[in-house]
Formats: sequence, C-alpha cells, structure tokens
Amino acid sequence: MAFLYSFPLPMILVVAVLLLQIHHSHSLNCTSQKFTSNRVYDNCDDLPNLSSYLHWTYDSSNSSLKIAFLAPPSGSDGWISWSINPEGKQMIGCQALIAYKVDEKITVKTFNVSSYKIAPSKIAYQVSDTEAEYSDGIMKIFATIALPANLTTINQVWQVGSTVVDGIPAKHAMLPENLKSMGTLDLTVKEKSTSGGKRNGIPIFLIFACFWFLFAY
Repeated sequence: MAFLYSFPLPMILVVAVLLLQIHHSHSLNCTSQKFTSNRVYDNCDDLPNLSSYLHWTYDSSNSSLKIAFLAPPSGSDGWISWSINPEGKQMIGCQALIAYKVDEKITVKTFNVSSYKIAPSKIAYQVSDTEAEYSDGIMKIFATIALPANLTTINQVWQVGSTVVDGIPAKHAMLPENLKSMGTLDLTVKEKSTSGGKRNGIPIFLIFACFWFLFAY
C-alpha cells in the first residue's frame, strides 16, 4: 500500500485506464483469441460485420480448409453460421455450418440452404472434425472442409440469429449488418496472421510502456 501512496492518485487512475484500454482493444482482435485443445491456424480475419471472426488454414496438398468461426448470437438461445456458397455471395445456395443448442448442448450441423425453409442436411462438401463451443456470450464453430482441387477463392457468408424453434434456427434479423455479412476468402494467402494457441493477448512492449510511464512520474 505504501507503494501506491507514493504516486498521485490521478496518475494511478490514468495508468489503470490505459491498461484497460489496451486489454479491450486487443480482445477485439482475432490475433489475440485463443482456443482449447491447442488449436492453431495460419490465418485469421476480423470479419466486417456481426462482430465475427474467422481463423483458418488451407492445405493445398489435399485441398482441405480447417476453420474456426466465432460470433455472438443475437440471443442467449440463438445461433451462428458460417457458409461457403459456390453460387455467389448470397444466402440461397449456401453450404452452411450452423451452431446452436440441442437439448441444452451446443452442437454444429450442416445445412444445404436451397430455400428459405431449412433443415439439417448433407452439403456439397465433406466435413469432418466438427465441434461447437459456447462461453462468455461467444459461439465457436470448428470444422475441416474438403474442397475441390485448385480453388483459389471461395464465397463466404456468415450470420447470427436469436432463436431456435423446434430444433431449427429461426430467421435472422434483416438489419444492414446481417445483409452485408458476406465476402471472399482468398485461399492463396500464406500465414497472414497466425492465430490461436496459448499466447498473451497484450503485447509485452505495451506493458513495459505502462510501467515506464508509472515510474517516470
């Protein structure tokens, strides 16, 4: 306690706020996110809508795409989805992975979205290693997808919803964020930003800077 009293209270408060801001800013960045089972991915993207993130590794030797998709559902009993659409950047035609609760247990199922009425079904790609997690308001989808050979890009569509009715994810909101949640994933990118694993979320140089600021005064 004597250590704290040797510094003016406003200075201590400034440093505390600075540390909180650093932690908050990096928690909103895909490179600071960590996974269970020591999952590590070559790349990660902060997706532009719905507070979503995609971690991925593409192995061109066998055309497999390993992904982790993270997003907050619109409600505590809601759902999240990540899809590949070989037909375009739209909902119809999506080969979707959707995570939601079934009997109070979080699971992930495949959906071939051929119409606005959906049901669990096989999709155009072979999918393995599927798993879902839900903690701290964030749902996560893990999967490995076998893609056709020689692809360089894919259309990705992601979405979140608030409710599940009779075991089927209900319609999502039609807000601008929902309608713009699509893009192109460039599979030729090589290790743009390694993600996952057990890494510290706050760069060490920022921690040293904060302590220097404290002791300098």
